[in-house]
Amino acid sequence: MNPSSIPALETAESLPFDLLRVPVLGDLFRWRYARPLLQAPLLVVSILMILHGLFGPTLAPKNLATTLSWLNFRGVLVLVLLCAGNFFCLACPFMLVRQWARRLFKPRFNWPRALRNKWISVGLFVLILFTYELFDLWSSPWWTAWLIVAYFASVLVVDGFFKHASFCKFVCPIGQFNFVASTLSPFEVKVREQDVCTRCHTKDCIRGRREPVSDLVTIRGCELALFQPSKVGNMDCTFCLDCVHACPHDNIGILSRLPASELTTDPLRSGIGYFSRRKDLAALAIVFTFGALLNAFGMVSPVYAVESWLGQVLHVNHEAPVLGVIFTFFLILEPVLLLGLAAWFTRTRVSGKRALLPLAVRYTYGLVPLGFGMWLAHYCFHFLTGLYTLIPVTQNAIASLGRPFLGEPRWSLTGLPANVVQVFEIGFLLLGLAGSLVVTYGLAEDDAPDRPLRAFLPWAAVCLVLWCASMWLMFQPMEMRATMMSG
Repeated sequence: MNPSSIPALETAESLPFDLLRVPVLGDLFRWRYARPLLQAPLLVVSILMILHGLFGPTLAPKNLATTLSWLNFRGVLVLVLLCAGNFFCLACPFMLVRQWARRLFKPRFNWPRALRNKWISVGLFVLILFTYELFDLWSSPWWTAWLIVAYFASVLVVDGFFKHASFCKFVCPIGQFNFVASTLSPFEVKVREQDVCTRCHTKDCIRGRREPVSDLVTIRGCELALFQPSKVGNMDCTFCLDCVHACPHDNIGILSRLPASELTTDPLRSGIGYFSRRKDLAALAIVFTFGALLNAFGMVSPVYAVESWLGQVLHVNHEAPVLGVIFTFFLILEPVLLLGLAAWFTRTRVSGKRALLPLAVRYTYGLVPLGFGMWLAHYCFHFLTGLYTLIPVTQNAIASLGRPFLGEPRWSLTGLPANVVQVFEIGFLLLGLAGSLVVTYGLAEDDAPDRPLRAFLPWAAVCLVLWCASMWLMFQPMEMRATMMSG
């Protein structure tokens, strides 16, 4: 080998893998109309789900609205986030309708400065979890259909009045779930060479491409205010690829990276600021993590004993106040107790002068891998045990139209055996635990480089407590709602 070629070879091998350099796939993503092409089929499916939910069978396992929403979509979503990135937001059908509406109605207002945070979306995230349990959404095609309709209406109202991608960045609870989970994804929309951006004077990736004379935007830049040269990680990135299309230097790719690496550092991030100063983002991470356990708790047998006991203690017959107590425990009391104790121990063992709240905020992001492991275990249980159920449900939907060209529904088709799926569940939970331990140790090294183990141990204990709780939940007997549809 020619010695002069060795540095070039090492440089080529050290470059991250770029999806946009893959033949055919890269050409598709670089195509300006790739996003509408991906959104259109999902829009058609969404419309079919609404129609079937409102006018189809009332039995949830035979309805497209409930089967696709609570069985298939959630499982595919978390697997894509784990293996690739936030590609659902790229293909989001709600945004296609928004784009059509904006041809008729131009938004006039900027999102209020006081609301440029995650508090509204955190509240909506909790509200969806609460209504899911209160109204048994997994078992109601009618309510599921109206939830989809409400989502479309919310997008049109918010983005009809406010410019840019206000709904995605500040409102959408599904989007916030994707943002947090995608911090663990192996790909990131990122500049290839910083030097190219340094020499760029037009900043089209954020401003958009404009006509020289009229200054009219022909290709928009990032609507979520993420300036690519100073963007770090996947938080708030919808993978819309507007920056890819706008960049005149072809300097933005979908690059491979170490999953969760963005959680261990705290640089100034474009459009976000510092993670350690964002209490709203920490609250979102808490809801994401502890909400995973809460959502799984709702599908196991012990929940009914707990609800019955709470009903007697509170002297109420309605489920809402009982659920309110359970949600308060899982999303407020438990996080405050565990994170507060861990922050207190860290402060006393490492630095006695730091405030507890900033310390807790800093380490909260270390719990995200564990929470994602729980979401993976939960959603993939339903997805894999009901892997083939979409076939008979679709057959039945078409047969109800009087033209059963797909044949009679084969209701015997279900999915993988539960004992096989349980291996995947344990694997996802172990993966989540390992990720959280690695991230929290990285945070401890950055926070206390001279004695990282002292800062790490309290948070490792929190991770182990949550992991044990997750394992306990996964081995509890499931109610019929979990085997028939979802939990």
